[in-house]
Amino acid sequence: MTYVLYVAAALAEIAGCFSFWAWWRLEKSPLWLLPGLASLALFGFLLALVDANAAGRAYAAYGGIYIAASLGWLWLVEGVRPDRGDLAGAALCIVGASVILIAPRGA
Repeated sequence: MTYVLYVAAALAEIAGCFSFWAWWRLEKSPLWLLPGLASLALFGFLLALVDANAAGRAYAAYGGIYIAASLGWLWLVEGVRPDRGDLAGAALCIVGASVILIAPRGA
């Protein structure tokens, strides 16, 4: 369930940030900011649902998932296919996030 929350949070964050990118860099209407702000609020809520004993650890693991999701966005939304370096980096990030999530914790 944690990975599902992370992926949903990543999509919400990327969509929210993209609305600002679209407004500022692509000269879209300022109305793009309204769904973007809602999406960023959803991101914060979803990340808060992650079962973790510390916010910093939840955020650290999320970072790896975010990187992989960003490359998915790059390909599916922006039409730019990730290269081998992108995919290798994303795989390393997923492994790192998984280590943070599943490593045994001392008392």
